[in-house]
Amino acid sequence: MADGGHYYNEHDDRTAPQFRGRKTRGFYKSRAYDRSRRDRQRGNQSGGFGGPGPRSRLEDTDGDVTMSDNSQDNSSQHRFKPYGRPFRKGGDGRFDKDRRQGKGGRGGGGNFRGDRSGGSNGGGRNRSGWYKVTIPHGRKYDKKWLLTALQNICPIPFTPVQYHVDHNRVHFYVDDSSASTALHKCSHKITDTDGYKVEVHVNPSGLPSFLLADLKPEHLEHLKQCMAKRFDGSQQALDLNNIRTDPDLVSQNIEVILNRKTNMEAVIKVIEENIPELTCLNLSNNRIHKLDELTDLVSKVPHLNTLNLSHNELKSDRELDKLKGLKLVELWLNRNPLCDLFKDQASYISAVRQRFPRLLKLDGNDLPPPIGFDVETPTTIPPCKGSCFGSDEIKALILRFLQQYYSIYDSGNRQPLLDAYHDGASLSLTTPYSTQNPSRSSLGEYHKDSRNLKRIKDSTIRYRLLKHTRLNVVAFLNELPKTQHDIASFTVDVNTYTNTLLSFTISGIFKEVVVDGKSRESTMAFSRVFITVPVGNNGLGIVNDQLFIRMATTEEIRRAFVAPAPTPSSSPVPTLTAPQQEMLAAFSQMSGMNLEWSQKCLQDNEWVFNRAADIFTQLKTDGKIPDVAFIK
Repeated sequence: MADGGHYYNEHDDRTAPQFRGRKTRGFYKSRAYDRSRRDRQRGNQSGGFGGPGPRSRLEDTDGDVTMSDNSQDNSSQHRFKPYGRPFRKGGDGRFDKDRRQGKGGRGGGGNFRGDRSGGSNGGGRNRSGWYKVTIPHGRKYDKKWLLTALQNICPIPFTPVQYHVDHNRVHFYVDDSSASTALHKCSHKITDTDGYKVEVHVNPSGLPSFLLADLKPEHLEHLKQCMAKRFDGSQQALDLNNIRTDPDLVSQNIEVILNRKTNMEAVIKVIEENIPELTCLNLSNNRIHKLDELTDLVSKVPHLNTLNLSHNELKSDRELDKLKGLKLVELWLNRNPLCDLFKDQASYISAVRQRFPRLLKLDGNDLPPPIGFDVETPTTIPPCKGSCFGSDEIKALILRFLQQYYSIYDSGNRQPLLDAYHDGASLSLTTPYSTQNPSRSSLGEYHKDSRNLKRIKDSTIRYRLLKHTRLNVVAFLNELPKTQHDIASFTVDVNTYTNTLLSFTISGIFKEVVVDGKSRESTMAFSRVFITVPVGNNGLGIVNDQLFIRMATTEEIRRAFVAPAPTPSSSPVPTLTAPQQEMLAAFSQMSGMNLEWSQKCLQDNEWVFNRAADIFTQLKTDGKIPDVAFIK
């Protein structure tokens, strides 16, 4: 491949890997080629994302990390802090060194799609939970520099396991799906001193070979003897603290490493077969970073109430979910990386107690007695009740108001809503508080105007986000995405009513409607508080409107829009033939529904009276016809 007089072979890192060996034409090829050439002309000196090396005068923002001596020595630029504690001296070989390079974190699932070249993430569910990271041509890089550069640019901390060189490639493993996804995105974002981009390939993997090392039968016997020596029968307590350094095992050249799947399973089997009445287990100082194998303790050691997991490498409190069935009263977790994730001690205690509500002592400190009910049998939560109006008169007034309000709101032109608001009305919009990027959520359209008091601390901004006077309120409503509300999903609760004020809350489901490709169709839930005053003859005027919008749950989406929705029209009865008008009048009298809903039912059933009557009866029996259908 030629570029400005220079020739690169197909293994040259300076060629964009996604275009190798392809006859790509047109706009995309030229842009990628020009970007690659531009990067080389700039020299790629940008430090990017806090990576090692000084920034160039061009302030290149492509996130590259330049290789330099500072990447190894200048720790002030490293955001990575291994476990927040000093390294242990010595070690037990390559794996021990690799484990101390960084810390990891449990994360959400990451899906990968495979490539024959092995250069991209593999598809499908990864049952082992492990991912293999490959650096082509990684042999030429210093291990410390490479791992430091990756740690600096990767937004998710990770622990490289079993780092090794295979021909010209470097491989290591991670057991965190979110870290594997982040590492995959680091490809071509690190530049070495020769101007080459460092490629990073990530693929789902089976368990690393070192985790599959089974203990030999003769070793199992020595393990049993060692565990018997460490067992206190009077206390039903087993102390396996730092078992890999036990003199009896070391003298026999037996290595029991409890972060190996097979080793931990062997230990639990010995406990199950010999001491199932165990109540206290100490697993501290064993470099345990996952608790998958300990889930068996719930069924095999049912009386366990004290567990010591301190001085290990647990990186997330989500690992504790795997032990939730244990009825622990005492737990030790200190000196694990997960302890540094909480802003204060109260948050830490709360997170642990969510998993173990009976806990009385944490890290040796007494906790206040738990508040709750010790319910052993499953309890069925009563179903939610429907609307609460207080009286039939209030019910008719509110349902008439809502039918008029939302027929205009969903019509595409919300300007007529001016008549629904008082001259001095005010409105506020709120969305759930979230630390995630709002632009990635379907609520992004609403987030910029959200007056969530947990997020907005500035009183000036709080005031500005309030919409004052009916002109500003309706102008704001006109800017929101076009919608269609599921009236059948509405639930109304009257909060307060007097002769001069009526306050009620309405909850339900709506979906955004695509208009000229400017909005995506997504189902959402809302809760709205209207504070109204009497206006005219049996009318209501809104003086305060509080609108809360969130994403609908899976169950809400499943149940939404199952009942036929009326089509807004200027006249409730369009032009119909004489027989249709007679049928409509008869159906309305028979069903009790108003003309608009009766016509909708007949139209949906092709004006076959008996079929429409059967459908109406079924929907009414199932409670799927809203109250507004019966307001005449």
